[in-house]
Amino acid sequence: MLKKKVILPVIYVFAYLFTFYIVIQYIVFKPSQAGVVSSKLQDPNFPYAIWKLFFFPHILLGVIALLIGAYQLTNKSRQNRKVHRFLGRIYGLSILINVLVVPYISLFATGGVPSTIAFLVTDVCWLLTTATAIVYIRRNNVAKHREWMLRSYAITFVFVTFRIFLLIIQVLMHAPLSVSFSLSVYLSILINLFITQVYLNKRTRSGSVEKTIGKIY
Repeated sequence: MLKKKVILPVIYVFAYLFTFYIVIQYIVFKPSQAGVVSSKLQDPNFPYAIWKLFFFPHILLGVIALLIGAYQLTNKSRQNRKVHRFLGRIYGLSILINVLVVPYISLFATGGVPSTIAFLVTDVCWLLTTATAIVYIRRNNVAKHREWMLRSYAITFVFVTFRIFLLIIQVLMHAPLSVSFSLSVYLSILINLFITQVYLNKRTRSGSVEKTIGKIY
């Protein structure tokens, strides 16, 4: 319980900091003023006007999923089933729509083809984890639904951890963007899912121990 009480606030802090960054960088200011976007504009063939039509839904839906997903992790969210289901539908819909948007954006990813592939891998993982969670809840398998929703949110949180790893890799390795972007994405996916799986394994073992003690006494 202590670990959960520590982890959730950390997730909330990073989720809200990331949202603040997105609002300032891409809504208060223009996307063209962002470093990674301004570099794309140096290419005269870059379709900036069309790209923005895909980019804004991508970041807005991503932020919605990030914030709602963080709240859905709490016990408070589950106390009101109607609200939990309603927010769950918004979370799932935000991701499923975003999944359709990401392929176009990834074609113009900073770092070229390696980054494009990395973002498409993220997109597939996002779709599979979220869709699996939806399938399980439609089958009334709440336990499996929660497991896969945690994995889904782990992929959603790549929005945040990707930028942290990108900063670390660029500072420590001075790697070119074609390397640092794709490597940051893969590390984010693997580490987020690894931490999630460790948590799920510990929760399963804890539940098994409690059942055993219950049988003894």
